[in-house]
Amino acid sequence: MSSPAQFRSRESVLDSSRTAALRLAGSREGFAEARDFTHRTLDTWSLGHRADDTVTVVTELAANAFLHGLPYSAAPDAFDIRLRLTLRRSHLMCAVTDPGDSLPVHPYTGDPLLEHGRGLHIVEALSEHWGWTRRSPVGKTVWAMLPTRIHF
Repeated sequence: MSSPAQFRSRESVLDSSRTAALRLAGSREGFAEARDFTHRTLDTWSLGHRADDTVTVVTELAANAFLHGLPYSAAPDAFDIRLRLTLRRSHLMCAVTDPGDSLPVHPYTGDPLLEHGRGLHIVEALSEHWGWTRRSPVGKTVWAMLPTRIHF
């Protein structure tokens, strides 16, 4: 099991025994780091059994933040996008905050072969609840709550 000190770096921190945060980089390496960070955090919290669904949700939320939450002309690292994992009594909260004001779009994708447009459908399928919250003065947080126990 990892110790909290192992999470401390310039970009990530295990804030407490129930909260961990990571600044996301908009690159292939950044997405890999987010997945690794999620795995390490879940291992620390003895939630390895929730890793597959959680990593999928984190990846979808992060991808949406970079695709839709940044100004079009901005370099990916010019703005802060943050991932926060919070362990609650019976749920794991996955939240990604971006500087965008546009609301999350849950589009209808009638064509099963389309490459894009399924992210929030996947998040909805894997989580018990999901939603978004406006940030002040700008931005939003898109979040998903996953159960910490597997339901049979």
